[in-house]
Amino acid sequence: MPLTTDADIRALLAGARTIAMVGASDRADRPSYDVMQALQAHGYRVIPVNPQITGEHVLGEFVWRDLAQIGEPIDIVDIFRRSDAVGPIVDDAIAAGAKAIWMQLGVVNPEAAAKAEAAGLQVVMDRCPKIEIRRLGLAPVGAPQAT
Repeated sequence: MPLTTDADIRALLAGARTIAMVGASDRADRPSYDVMQALQAHGYRVIPVNPQITGEHVLGEFVWRDLAQIGEPIDIVDIFRRSDAVGPIVDDAIAAGAKAIWMQLGVVNPEAAAKAEAAGLQVVMDRCPKIEIRRLGLAPVGAPQAT
């Protein structure tokens, strides 16, 4: 069952350091760019994944073609793609050893969520980490968290 309680979402975000953003954009007018910038400002390392702009840089980070190329631990895979595109991304996240899947606002795929959970990943659906960080009043990554 996807994470829905404030405590669960707070714990996931507080424990994460590296977020792979599938569907990251190099265009400043796109929501993924804004969210990536906000997550970086909050102290997360955000690794952009987008096959259309592989090899370029977004907000100082190299853009990878897919999760398998990253080759380092991923705490959360943040998905900025249509709901029907989530299944293969979840497969890639499982193979890459990610700890959690985060489906952005408007992205809901119960089948992919169940597959991720069956593989031991935590799942958040139809939420935005930028909004949740602000709503929950989370301290920046590395700073002491209020209890």
